[in-house]
Amino acid sequence: MVQHSRPSPQSSGSVGRVSGKSARSGSGNGSKAAAITPPSKQRGLYPYTARDRRSYAAIDLGTNNCRLLIAKPSSDGFIVVDAFSRIVRLGEGLAATGRISDAAIDRAIAALSVCADKLRRRHVTLARSVATEACRRASNGAEFIQRVYRETGIALDIISAQEEARLAVLGCHALLEEGNGPALIFDIGGGSTELVLVDSHCDGAPRIVDWVSAPWGVVSLTESELFDHANPTERLAAYGRMRARVAEAFAPLARRLPQGEAGIRLLGTSGTVTTLASLHVDLPRYDRQAIDGLIVPSSSMRAISERLSTMALADRQRLPCIGTERADLVVAGCAILESILDIWPAERLGVADRGIREGILRGLMDRHGATT
Repeated sequence: MVQHSRPSPQSSGSVGRVSGKSARSGSGNGSKAAAITPPSKQRGLYPYTARDRRSYAAIDLGTNNCRLLIAKPSSDGFIVVDAFSRIVRLGEGLAATGRISDAAIDRAIAALSVCADKLRRRHVTLARSVATEACRRASNGAEFIQRVYRETGIALDIISAQEEARLAVLGCHALLEEGNGPALIFDIGGGSTELVLVDSHCDGAPRIVDWVSAPWGVVSLTESELFDHANPTERLAAYGRMRARVAEAFAPLARRLPQGEAGIRLLGTSGTVTTLASLHVDLPRYDRQAIDGLIVPSSSMRAISERLSTMALADRQRLPCIGTERADLVVAGCAILESILDIWPAERLGVADRGIREGILRGLMDRHGATT
């Protein structure tokens, strides 16, 4: 089911500003955190003063990836001191069974155990951990959350699609291209895609004007189309069906979007847009500093999408920045991206390698006066 709404006017108050290149990354392998309140109880947040420089953490367990970010406040936002990302495919097989599989649970818990170790080693005492579409949809989602807490000490919140959209906007809006035209921000996930129309003519985070959450992400859309990847005709037909599914899901918002306005702006956060942007600039391997904040012609992103959709799986696997882990999913991401460009034909696309985790961190730090 497509979730959509016209939320009442809202804005998140001012937050620590992190511009396109100002969030600095630190290295580190490390890891495990102070125990977090059990999922069944009220979550408490430790109060800090504005001068406190303890570490904050955000975990985003999506349908495809498990991501962690640990940061400390700075004068211009925050400094990343540790990070972790692993493809876990939590939603693999979910469309067919309605459940998170045992294998997917094991992969997720292994990744979250690494996160828990990093939290402890970094002495994190204030964290927020969220789960998204796979856990919202799965019949055993709540059971999985309890098991995660028992085995790792991490208390995951299953957040709503609207909260997911809000956090993504909060995390990446600083990269919106300057201008006065209306702006659309999107997040292509593993199990869903959020499109958010924002009013950026205000201080702090943009006000959400309208939004939609479609139940198609790179995992769910890929699993909706089983076909012979070696057959060019079948590949083309499957891609067309993917495009049609996504267009139908976006239709409610598409009918409400402003039409014919000049200077429309577009910003995307997801593995799909960062991967395609890497191909656009011909990177030999992924480089976040080269991609986060990049502005790419939409025509180039569409051309890359069309080319990938015609390629055999083995050929996609050999491409830099795609490899074997993303090769089977990237085509679904291309179908979603092209459908977004159909309804919001901006000339340029802003690319963000940031989103929900950064939104969580900004919210935590702002709430506790840790930013200056």
